[in-house]
Amino acid sequence: MTNKLSDKDKKDWENFVKGNEKIDNKDVSSFNKEKQFIEKTIDLHGYTLEDANIKIFEYIENCYLDNIDKINIITGKGLRSKNIDDPYQSNDLSILKHSVPNFIKNNSELMSKILKIDFDSVNSPSKGNFDIFLKKKNN
Repeated sequence: MTNKLSDKDKKDWENFVKGNEKIDNKDVSSFNKEKQFIEKTIDLHGYTLEDANIKIFEYIENCYLDNIDKINIITGKGLRSKNIDDPYQSNDLSILKHSVPNFIKNNSELMSKILKIDFDSVNSPSKGNFDIFLKKKNN
């Protein structure tokens, strides 16, 4: 790397220093203080299916009332779920990863508050979490 500046660079710098031209701070201008994206996370590890459904119902309701934009729901991948030991249980719906989004999707009261559920994450074998995006409540 050379430390020598060209005559043009020197002249441009001198003109800038002498002038009153300002450079916009891109970090400040791109951050709109009035519109902030608010996200919360809930971890359902260790919950039973019934308790997880009750907890997520209350959590979504409260987040909606608090104008939260996005909820990250951690369910785990279900790899240590005991459902495999019981042949009478569904391999998909007894695992929180699949049952919680299914519970949300089939609950019309919750779905009236939700814009989108990220089912790509739910269906991915490598992910143990998914996002839901909430509508804004009418004030």
